[in-house]
Amino acid sequence: MAVAEDSGEERRSLEEVHGSVDVATGIGRFGKFRRLFSFLGPAYLVSVGYMDPGNWATDLEGGARFGYALLWVLLMSNIMALLLQTLAARLGVVTRHDLAQACRAEYSPRVNFTLWILAEIAIAATDLAEILGTVIALKLMFGLPMLVGCAITAFDTFLLLYLQRWGMRTMEAVVLALVATIGACFLVQVFMAQPDLGQMAAGLKPSLPEGSLVVAIGILGATVMPHNLYLHSALVQTRRIGADRGSKATACRYYLIDSTVALNAAFFVNAAILVLSAAVFHANGQEVATIERAYELLPGFLGSAAPILFGVALLCAGQSSTLTGTLAGQIVMEGYLHLRIAPWLRRLITRMIALVPAAIVIAVVGEGSTQGLLILSQVILSLQLSFAVIPLIHFTSNRRNMGEFATPLWGQVFAWAVAAVIVALNGHLVYEQVMEWIGLASESGVYVGPFPLSWLVAMGLWGLVTAVGGLLGWVLIKPIVAPSPAWSPPSRAEMDWSEALRPRAMERIGVALEHTAADVEILNRALGLARSRGGGGGELVLLHVVDSPLSVLHGEDTADLETGADAEYLDGLVRALREKGYRASPELLHGPDPARSLIEHLRERPVDILVVGSHGHGWVRDLLYGETIDRVRHKLDVPMLIARPEPPSGPEA
Repeated sequence: MAVAEDSGEERRSLEEVHGSVDVATGIGRFGKFRRLFSFLGPAYLVSVGYMDPGNWATDLEGGARFGYALLWVLLMSNIMALLLQTLAARLGVVTRHDLAQACRAEYSPRVNFTLWILAEIAIAATDLAEILGTVIALKLMFGLPMLVGCAITAFDTFLLLYLQRWGMRTMEAVVLALVATIGACFLVQVFMAQPDLGQMAAGLKPSLPEGSLVVAIGILGATVMPHNLYLHSALVQTRRIGADRGSKATACRYYLIDSTVALNAAFFVNAAILVLSAAVFHANGQEVATIERAYELLPGFLGSAAPILFGVALLCAGQSSTLTGTLAGQIVMEGYLHLRIAPWLRRLITRMIALVPAAIVIAVVGEGSTQGLLILSQVILSLQLSFAVIPLIHFTSNRRNMGEFATPLWGQVFAWAVAAVIVALNGHLVYEQVMEWIGLASESGVYVGPFPLSWLVAMGLWGLVTAVGGLLGWVLIKPIVAPSPAWSPPSRAEMDWSEALRPRAMERIGVALEHTAADVEILNRALGLARSRGGGGGELVLLHVVDSPLSVLHGEDTADLETGADAEYLDGLVRALREKGYRASPELLHGPDPARSLIEHLRERPVDILVVGSHGHGWVRDLLYGETIDRVRHKLDVPMLIARPEPPSGPEA
């Protein structure tokens, strides 16, 4: 298999897993069920964003202060989220563009760069909420100081990368297990709390008790997450969906079921938090505005088991959201900028952007600052949400790109009404927060030269809000006043098959050996390319890199046991191959980095094709040095054949 870089303008979303999940076929009831099961999964990854720690604080406060009265706000938020996530899924299925790619196709480079910056800030804010949730859970359950918890959260990057190696379906299964754990913990707590079912039903009737507007806005703002729209439009493309109308219609139908089930599960979790808070705290006259306070009060009302369940659910919520935040960051960077970096570096950058400010604030202000940081993360998300929702509605309503799958008129009316509500309520939330910050600056009595600090803060904040508002206005009207041409899929190459279909001579066949049992498969693949000497076959160049400490220092002059064993290994293989009629020669290389040594050697002495194994190192070394396959194919213009070891079979396997 030759590995090449996609040099075209259009790139597939999440290319590593794009179309990697087969869609089951079959007829009858069980055939349809298997087909449905093939599509289930993307919405579960998305749903964790609707139950992250940022939602917990608003749900707890709403239940403790107003009882069951704001349940209808959660229900309305869930309906709005279901509509928007369905539109995101349809965008990905029909146009084969995720939301970031669609914005790149529609808006100018300057606007796209600004939208990318805003999306990155929103993802960092989401990561901040995830960090705080995990840190608070570690403190509550194990008594760890929050700064120690911050240090621990820095390492979940490596756990995520390990899970990614097992494929998309495995990651979906892990997230589903975490979501199920969260749901089970709250189900048990709700049964322990014994809520009033009549008041729960009454809470589904729209009403706003005095003083509840700000909390209701907070619940709505914390529920609909902008990064989830980018994420969903890309995740739906992990299924291998045909380009015909029937395949797209089937995918849209099954993804609607997927979204409905997953987001209703998220609604259950959020409702359970609010119901638990109402049944335990509101019923006993306790106002709770922080997660830590809720944890402290639970044992007195529900016994010692309740806080354990609460802490486990909080820890699962933080970790599950971490998985999806990384994928969303990769999607927006690749979609807006066509820039790809190593996944571990991408994750580490996002985590550090959120972790460093959190650690500094906790160290300077104290552990009581976490609630303020959670509120800040929700304000940032509110500010960015409209920049994802408005383009999404534009794109899915446009027949130039969606064709017959464009949103019908009644759906557009509903979607724009949802957008108006989101913009208005989140705008109000931002206004209230800006006024609060200006008020705090005014109360401080600090002057910067002749000017009060409050003036400078007001000028800076309102200037920022005005600039962001102007950008939002352009994002809204641009597709109407200056629409872009229809997005065309990557063009098909016109081939001269009489010229293209001709054999290429392979004079030198590079074979990268590992001195392990995996070499059997690598050599067998290489022999399939070579012919015996009598048939004029190419030469097999056996390559192996010695990376022992002495080899790093002395290079070709090394005479340690490892180098000697590797040289003897190659010489033995060469003799065996020559006895079977093949041309072969050994090339023993030296250096601490096998990929770099291969690249430098093959630049000096090129080969016509390189045969490599798929598992050259353990995953920890891959994190440090990068996978040999990827690094070599990026640095060398040489076709590669990747030999994967056959799975064990037979009764002894």
